Amino acid sequence: MTDRPMLVGIVGGSGSGKTSVAAELVKRLRDQGVAAMLQDMDAYYAPLEVVKGRFDGRPVNWDHPHAFDLELMAAHLSALHRGEPIRKPRYDFTLSDRTGWEEPIPPGQVVILEGLLLFALQELRELLDVKIFVDTDADIRILRRIRRDTRERGRSLESVMDQYENSVRPMHLEFVEPSKRWADLIVPTGVENRTALDIITHHLCSRVLNREGLSRV
Repeated sequence: MTDRPMLVGIVGGSGSGKTSVAAELVKRLRDQGVAAMLQDMDAYYAPLEVVKGRFDGRPVNWDHPHAFDLELMAAHLSALHRGEPIRKPRYDFTLSDRTGWEEPIPPGQVVILEGLLLFALQELRELLDVKIFVDTDADIRILRRIRRDTRERGRSLESVMDQYENSVRPMHLEFVEPSKRWADLIVPTGVENRTALDIITHHLCSRVLNREGLSRV
């Protein structure tokens, strides 16, 4: 019987580089012959009308747990944990809304998940086998967020700065930064930390091989 996939969670503040770290780990694992899948929490923002209802006429705080479809994400993580395929939501950041569903995705041997709140929420955290926190200075994070949101998401500089001040930073301090205590490994700076990535890749490959060896005995 094949062992269930290994679930690896990567958390960090907005602009910390967690997405780049996750993508690099998937690439490295695949280069080593490990079937790796990338899953992002951003795809699990709730439909716009649902989110608006939860904030009851107040401005939507996209960094608060209420902005996410946590029930669906927990159900999908549980399915991946059992080795079952899922249909991931398709989300459009220019519309701030869900637009459909991806084709079914099998989990493979390792599932790399990245997102702001994976460790802060117990129902998600308890499904993870390995927990990594990407720790990047706040000035670097805000610069990266400005570049991303203005270039890729069609946002104005003023709106990005307002959102950072009014919701991103407060939610980081309330939910993201405190969740660092749940991490098994803290990676300073992000994808530039090649030594940390080498160590993580080696560790994950070793665990996959050990699992396969045990399953064949």
